[in-house]
Amino acid sequence: MNKIGCLYLIPNTIGNNEVNSSIPVEVKKIIEKLNYFIVENEKIARKYIKLISPSKSQQEITFFRLNKKTSLFESDSYLNLCLKGESIGLISDAGCPGIADPGSSIVSKAHYLNIKVKPLVGPSSIILGLMASGMNGQNFAFNGYLPIIKKERIKKIRFFEKRAFNEKQSQIFIETPYRNNSLFSDMINILSDSTELCIATDISLESENIKSQSVNNWKKINNKDFNKHPTIFIINSSF
Repeated sequence: MNKIGCLYLIPNTIGNNEVNSSIPVEVKKIIEKLNYFIVENEKIARKYIKLISPSKSQQEITFFRLNKKTSLFESDSYLNLCLKGESIGLISDAGCPGIADPGSSIVSKAHYLNIKVKPLVGPSSIILGLMASGMNGQNFAFNGYLPIIKKERIKKIRFFEKRAFNEKQSQIFIETPYRNNSLFSDMINILSDSTELCIATDISLESENIKSQSVNNWKKINNKDFNKHPTIFIINSSF
């Protein structure tokens, strides 16, 4: 009987920062010994692997694509190699696999098949943003993206603000970078003046900016532009 391979959850950088500043050496060692990878975008994955392991032969690598267009039937076959004894790496386009990306479905399948799952240490903008916010890190919720339709988005913002106050729970959100300004505008117009809002942009980059203050104070800042900058939004009832 063949030994079952392992599914390695391989972190990527967030933004275009240097690999050595955010990715542990252990990740490089794992990448160098693997030839099979499940990825969101092959071009991004190849570039990352080349950066972290320049000597690794790209011709020997096989990629399996996992994104919104990947069918369930197709993705279910990706772990067959593990059952035959080969280990596979799961790489996100940015940050940690399974956190705000489609990788969780593969991890769930691995557990179902009794394949060992090995998470590797790396950066997560969600966790780094919460760490730097000064908000409640004992009780928090990541809510992903808010609805695109304005009426529904406003309703959700009010809902999560109420939850933040009632449950003393930090509420974390992300948005597509080109819609950041729109979300910021909605938040400062809808949230109570006393509600605390953290906005963390370009985490881990030289342009990183993280600020926590009341909505009332955010209203006093002119010409604030968050568009095209990866951003984490966090609301909380108080510091």
